[in-house]
Amino acid sequence: MAVKAMDLYDAYGKNTLPSENGFIISSFFSPNSAYSRYEIVSYNNVKSIYPSEDGLTFQTDGKKLYILVEPMSYSKKSEEPYVRSRDEQIPLRFSELELHTCKNQTKIYWAKKSIMSYTSFTVLKPTGVNFSFAFYPLPDIFDSMELFFEKTFNKEAGAPMPDARKVSKALKLNIQETMTWEYTSE
Repeated sequence: MAVKAMDLYDAYGKNTLPSENGFIISSFFSPNSAYSRYEIVSYNNVKSIYPSEDGLTFQTDGKKLYILVEPMSYSKKSEEPYVRSRDEQIPLRFSELELHTCKNQTKIYWAKKSIMSYTSFTVLKPTGVNFSFAFYPLPDIFDSMELFFEKTFNKEAGAPMPDARKVSKALKLNIQETMTWEYTSE
């Protein structure tokens, strides 16, 4: 059975990162609450990948999509996400985000569209409980990412399962619509 996803740094160490149609999902969890941020990057036509001081740098264009999960107790709810502290920010305004309020009042925000990163991007090295996974370009890649988000929204971010499932489905559609690359015939 083909590997669907692998820790990004393990895949890099084993030289198994896809150079075409790859996806990377990174998570950043608050140590004191269920507040969490996710960054999805899709990329294609990699020229090189090399370690840098902060993480892994990919020499290629990338499309980034951001997700933010706020627990009910989050004290800076009214502060725009782009002006929050470095450990809590994503580079977007509320008007650029979709919102789902869960039954337990957890709020899940996700970007309406991806942001293009030209020439190169760096995936930060995870610390603590944070992680980065490389998803492989298999026919069921979008289903795999949907299941990944359903589980992490529920278990790590504290969203009730019905809400986690609903947002994961919406996120899957968004990824399919805004993060895929034009394929050229070989």
